[in-house]
Amino acid sequence: MTRRPTTTTPPPSPVPPDDRERLLTATHHNPHGVLGAHPTHAGIAFRTWRPYARHVAVTTPEGLHADLHDDGDGFFSALLQLREIPPSYELEITYAETTQRIADAYALLPSLGELDLHLIGEGRHEELWTALGAHPMTHQGIQGTRFTVWAPNARGVRVVGTFNFWDGAAHSMRSLGSTGVWELFVPDIGEGELYKYEITRPDGTRTMRADPLATRTEEPPANSSVVHASHHTWRDAAWLEQRSARPVHESPFSVYEVHLPSWRPGLTYRQLAEQLPAYVSELGFTHVEFLPVAEHPFGGSWGYQVTGFYAPTARLGTPDDFKHLIDALHQAGIGVLMDWVPAHFPRDDWALAEFDGRPLYEHEDPARAAHPDWGTLEFDYGRTEVRNFLVANALYWCEEFHIDGLRVDAVASMLYLDYSREDGQWTPNRHGGRENLDAVAFLQEMNATLYRRVPGVVTIAEESTAWDGVTRATHHTGPTGFGGLGFGLKWNMGWMHDSLDYMSHEPVHRRYHHNEMTFSMVYAYSENYVLPISHDEVVHGKRSLVSKMPGDWWQQRANLRAYLAFMWAHPGKQLLFMGQEFAQGAEWSEAHGPDWWLLDPAYGAEPDHRGVRELVRDLNARYRAAPALWERDTDPAGFSWIAGDAAEDNVFAFLRHAADGTPLLSVSNFSPVVRHAYRLGVPDDIPAWHETLNTDASRYGGGDVTNRDPIKPTDTPAHGHPASIALTLPPLATVWLRP
Repeated sequence: MTRRPTTTTPPPSPVPPDDRERLLTATHHNPHGVLGAHPTHAGIAFRTWRPYARHVAVTTPEGLHADLHDDGDGFFSALLQLREIPPSYELEITYAETTQRIADAYALLPSLGELDLHLIGEGRHEELWTALGAHPMTHQGIQGTRFTVWAPNARGVRVVGTFNFWDGAAHSMRSLGSTGVWELFVPDIGEGELYKYEITRPDGTRTMRADPLATRTEEPPANSSVVHASHHTWRDAAWLEQRSARPVHESPFSVYEVHLPSWRPGLTYRQLAEQLPAYVSELGFTHVEFLPVAEHPFGGSWGYQVTGFYAPTARLGTPDDFKHLIDALHQAGIGVLMDWVPAHFPRDDWALAEFDGRPLYEHEDPARAAHPDWGTLEFDYGRTEVRNFLVANALYWCEEFHIDGLRVDAVASMLYLDYSREDGQWTPNRHGGRENLDAVAFLQEMNATLYRRVPGVVTIAEESTAWDGVTRATHHTGPTGFGGLGFGLKWNMGWMHDSLDYMSHEPVHRRYHHNEMTFSMVYAYSENYVLPISHDEVVHGKRSLVSKMPGDWWQQRANLRAYLAFMWAHPGKQLLFMGQEFAQGAEWSEAHGPDWWLLDPAYGAEPDHRGVRELVRDLNARYRAAPALWERDTDPAGFSWIAGDAAEDNVFAFLRHAADGTPLLSVSNFSPVVRHAYRLGVPDDIPAWHETLNTDASRYGGGDVTNRDPIKPTDTPAHGHPASIALTLPPLATVWLRP
């Protein structure tokens, strides 16, 4: 039983001078060792540091009330004649205008477990976000928030925020061993509080930093972290259960790429949840892909310069609001992909750059750290804690937000030491090569971990070179000696560049560029591909998709329609950026988004833009209904040319085959003339072919040159087949036919 003190005027037990100086200069590694309650040979010493306080007392539920002596500089202490530390006590602190009672943060044991610290030290904490950051919780029976941050080079760390008027003197953190993790449990504060870390650098200067593991932030340009706990109740169990039923590369997969802040400017996450799922469902896309959602200070970066890797941007609402949007899409049967940016981070002095006074997240070699193209810093993938930060971040979005897949940005810039660097500006790896071995190991670990932990997830690489094995399993070694990177899919940048170049030429010149449309089939099965018509292709003077097409307005739309149907029939998955589904003529601008007014029924006498959108809807519907177009995307047996060499005619014809052999015939005529009775060889076991899609149909804005009746083959051999059909090919159009 705790004994009451024998004197009403307890003597002081001040903080030792050296500890006092280190606390005052914010360089103390173990404030809990001197503050709080500590047994001595003469009793229990109570010490606290409360700048601006006029009076401090210790109180207990058992009735103890003892005043502490004012030791100056905000320090208060007393030596109470007690046999043991009270099981619970509070500090009664009197300021000029108020008195408050709080539990003593420095009387508490560490709130982070030994297993967490062990895993962090090894760089293997796959749920890092549960250990680091700010977490409202109950600790030793006391409600409050645990703050933990990795800052191994810091001489001292304090947590500052709205709860202490941004003065961290009363909230010095303790270093937890050799892991470089600092921790403090602060009683009586919870959700909604703003905070940062005040870090004393090795040179003694101080810096205020946002929390790298913050799960919520202020709305930019403000940049404080926000204490947050999720209260969202998920309703997408049915979606999660079925998404792993069939491998992605054997499934329909057509993606609508969206920049959330500008899709319909001004909408919040919750307002988007009311409109986006309905729109995407109407068009028939299987997935949406968000440009980066993680917090970023400059909206003009479109999210590609991330400062808050664990926090969805506050511009559109809270993290739970973002979860609500994903939930709504899942309940509508739509998968959610997210652009993820582990290649670099900006130099903002309140974020990750030289976080604790020395290079920490970036490479210690300035030449390796500086990204040559974007003025940013590259991560040090060779540091276990940094790799852990990124691997856990990938898991965080997929596990906490139910994201179905990550499109990994700028993979090529990670893989090559000489990326955008001249001779003399880079150092070869230990084998004398230009491959970034640390980045390779990171990508392999990220993919292997994600696929192991999250059933049905997909990772997609934006990789613009011929790196071998981007979508090969990590345990399979290729001819270069590297294991596969382990991605599920890869953007086919070569197809995109070649096909858009072909389409940009006037039809009379296309015969000289015919191979640009056929070359993709030379390497189509080297990786598992996505065909991307992304945001990058419709900005910065590249013009919108329809504006890339030659000819007058009718011909531009016809070219676009023919190209989209060619794309949807080509092996690989599809991705189309917002606004291109209705032939927006202007480039995309993040300031005002798509030109939705073009879809107003009162606009124009013919369905200029509505017709293209109608085509996209029908493309997705026919695509989903035809396994030939997606079931064998990665199998060479799923494709065969009929006419791949008709350069003089600007015609491309090929068959796609489902797993059961059911074919679909795609024929594109990229010339502006009707081709009557155009003969194409076909298998002789199909009694008749039926036109299932024609981009020249009048409802799409075309001239309605169609094949209305079933087309029966004759015994006339053509293109290596014993039978053939005679088709009417509309001008600047693609036709799909099925048995």
